[in-house]
Amino acid sequence: MQKMSKNGFRRCAEMYIECLKKEGRYSTAHVYKNALLSFTTFCGTLNVSFRQITRGRLRCYGQYLYECGLKPNTVSTYMRMLRSIYNRGVESGSAPYVHRLFHEVYTGVDIRQKKAMPVAELHKLLYEDPKTERLRRTQAIAALMFQFCGMSFADLAHLEKSSLDRNVLRYNRIKTKTPMSVEVLDTAKDMINQLQNHHVALSDCPDYLFNILSGDKRRKDEGAYREYQSALRKFNNRLKDLARALHLNSPVSSYTIRHSWATTAKYRGVPIEMISELLGHKSIKTTQTYLKGFNLQERTKVNKMNLFYVKNCCIGR
Repeated sequence: MQKMSKNGFRRCAEMYIECLKKEGRYSTAHVYKNALLSFTTFCGTLNVSFRQITRGRLRCYGQYLYECGLKPNTVSTYMRMLRSIYNRGVESGSAPYVHRLFHEVYTGVDIRQKKAMPVAELHKLLYEDPKTERLRRTQAIAALMFQFCGMSFADLAHLEKSSLDRNVLRYNRIKTKTPMSVEVLDTAKDMINQLQNHHVALSDCPDYLFNILSGDKRRKDEGAYREYQSALRKFNNRLKDLARALHLNSPVSSYTIRHSWATTAKYRGVPIEMISELLGHKSIKTTQTYLKGFNLQERTKVNKMNLFYVKNCCIGR
């Protein structure tokens, strides 16, 4: 086995982050970088070794994250990043194998963190006039995301003109590369015209369909990722402005549109397999984390209906 250096864990993490950047996976690299920074801050040193990663330290780190106000899904993300780095160390012979090392910390998904909006507020968000052109543009982007089957902001922003073939959008998802096709409804055409990019594409640069990203950077350049992150922050901030202008009570972000589309489809009785396919998820398990759970009143109503059905099923026979 290789010698365990005093900063082996950090070094392994930094090497993997560099590999992700070379592959153009800047978003994933950013998450790993944040997790590493958080953990080394907790440890009080940059020189973290693999042998310092113990069950006790991980439990304390988890408690530290909760005390910092992080939500369960963020805690889980950080723990899974640390586990991934540790496993890479084990595979390379730089870290000792410890059976179920991360078993006692949270690495799941908390489906109680609801992101979907009540239908009445969703209607206001997408259709009530916010009175300013800046917020109307934000509303148009949100409405297109919803009309394109809950399309993510990343996918919408990166759509290219070649994706639109008559009345059908054909593209690969940014996150999973899953091939997708969405029919463009008549109700979306005015919004497409409003947001359409009319600039001529630069050589070796993407020719974006919408005027959200500039298109003056190559696809896998880090500058393109930074521009997207800036556009996402701007969109989320303007969504919050839109929600305030429309006097909405629900928190709103780019994820809200996607989750709300999935939840609306669920309430309409659409099979989860169909929802999963329309969202471009590779796993139905991912779709299940999107779907808003039913509240007590709704569950009680279903329970009463079941009892009524069983109790009365033989009457009249």
